[in-house]
Amino acid sequence: MNHATTPVTRYALGGVLAVILLNLLLRSFVRIGGVLSTLLIAATVAGAMALWFAWSTRRAPLPAERWRLLGLYGGVLALLYIGLLAMMAGQDQPSPMGIFLLAVHYLCYPLFAYLVFSERVFEYFRRAP
Repeated sequence: MNHATTPVTRYALGGVLAVILLNLLLRSFVRIGGVLSTLLIAATVAGAMALWFAWSTRRAPLPAERWRLLGLYGGVLALLYIGLLAMMAGQDQPSPMGIFLLAVHYLCYPLFAYLVFSERVFEYFRRAP
């Protein structure tokens, strides 16, 4: 069966917006910080994007759609994290460990999205009601 490709920009930008909002809520109001909140937000947003895609298209993403979605989602988040690094550098020179931790926090988001949108895992979201 040949499917027309779905524009994935809205899923990626919706995911980025959800990451920003959930980070503000959890880190500012609920006061959950560190790697725990990053993992929680990354898993929640990746799962929500997969459910949104599955419900709206009723199929798994094509490989080209998957890579475009991951590239756009990871790319926009990378730009935001580079901006955060620039703000950190403006106040004080960040240490190598600080840069490493920032990179680890960033990499959680595209990694979870990659895992959730893999063909094997995505089948669970297609079966969801």
